[in-house]
Order: sequence, then structure tokens, then C-alpha cells
Amino acid sequence: MHTHPSEPVLAPVAAEEPGRTSGRRRRRTDWREGGATVRTWREMLLAWAVLGLGAGVLAGYLVVTLQPTAAWAGWAATGLLWLGMLVPIVIALRRSRPAGLLRFRVSDVLLGIGFGAILRLCQGLIQQAVTGEAAFPGMVLMDGRLPVTWWFTDALAAGVVGPVIEEFFFRVVLLVAMYTVLRRPAGHVVAGLAALLVSSAVFVVVHLVDGSLGADAVLSIGLVGVVCALLVLVTGRIWPAVLAHIVYNLAGVGLVLIGTFAA
Repeated sequence: MHTHPSEPVLAPVAAEEPGRTSGRRRRRTDWREGGATVRTWREMLLAWAVLGLGAGVLAGYLVVTLQPTAAWAGWAATGLLWLGMLVPIVIALRRSRPAGLLRFRVSDVLLGIGFGAILRLCQGLIQQAVTGEAAFPGMVLMDGRLPVTWWFTDALAAGVVGPVIEEFFFRVVLLVAMYTVLRRPAGHVVAGLAALLVSSAVFVVVHLVDGSLGADAVLSIGLVGVVCALLVLVTGRIWPAVLAHIVYNLAGVGLVLIGTFAA
């Protein structure tokens, strides 16, 4: 039978390769795999992180140097440091939000509480091993009460605000950007290890700026940095690290209250 000249001749349709959808790239749902959501989280973002952190440290140092006896100098310096961290955080999240990094799961609460409690227990053990004692910290009471400002400067700021800002700077901006830069040339394992070490080292150095920490505190802070970095690298999410840091700091606040009122 001959085909009529007016009838169209249909070309055979090529079978679609498995794993590919109409020529479009697979949308990545995990920032650890790379993709468009971390494409701009590279060297320039690291430069912003260094610039913001350096400016915050310098501004805080100037305040403490110029106003050494002012009661507000210490917290003003801390506020300027946090402001310096917030700048690269805002710049990073305005560029994009790494796939899966801000996703929240109920298991994050359990991870945060569990690791936060373990870290605080380890802090006591480290203090006992280094100094020979693990005494409860305490504060001087005013008329039998803690100063009203303490609940804001220590309980709220140091217990909640500080951990959130620090985790978003060290374990979101710094760790993710470092991992993204190194993932292709060095591989996932090397990139993760380098991001962990760099973010944890800078985390410790920033806490050493005022020079008032003992060896046990340095070791404890380093352990917090390493564990929080591992939580982000293993889960791909930031909230387990944020909650672990909050629990760790709030447990410290609780120990201060016990040491103050039970003494």
C-alpha cells in the first residue's frame, strides 16, 4: 500500500533516557549536592564574612579600649560583633537560600536537646579534668535579687540571641560557603572536613578576643563548634545546630542561677 502524498510521515520518537526530564536539569533538594541555590555562595561571600567579622571585632575592640570603665562597654562590643556577623548573613540569604538548609523537622528538636545537654555535660567534665573542680558559676546579688538587666543581657541575649546569630554566621555562611568552594575540586569529604575545621577554628578565635577564657573553656567552645558543624554537615539542616547551641547556653544560664541562689 502506498502512502498518499498529502498524508504526513511521522518520525520515530526517541526514547527518553532514564533520569532526564525533557532536557531540564534535575532540581537539587540538598545544598550539599551543589546546584543553583549555592551558586553564589562562594569566594565573594567568604570575603563578606571576613569583612563583616573583622569590622565587628574592630568596632568592639575600640569601644572597650575607649570606654574601659563603662558598664555598658562589654555588651556594646558584643552587639557590634553580632552586627558585623549579621551583615554577611543578610547578604547571603538575600542572594539565595541553600536547598534544604532551612528545612525544619521534628527530629531537629530531639537532636538539639540531646546534643546540647551532652555538650554541657562534657563542659563540666572538661572543667573538672583541667582545673580539678567543676563548681557552679555564680553572680553577686543586689538586694537579694539579680539585676533586672541580667535577664536581658545574659539569659535572653547570651542564651538565645547569641546562639542564633553565631550559628547562622559560622554554620550557615562560613561553613556552607567553604564547603561549596571546595566541593568540586576536593570532593565531599575533604570539603566537609575543611569547612568543619575552619568554621570551628574561627568560632573559637572569636570567643578568645577578650582574652579572658581558660583552657577548659577554649576546649569546651571548640567542642561546641565541631559538634554543631557536624550536625549541619550530616543532616543538611541548620536547626539541630541552632537548638543544640541554645540548649547548651541556656543550661549554662541555669547553672549560674543554681550557683547564685543555692550558695
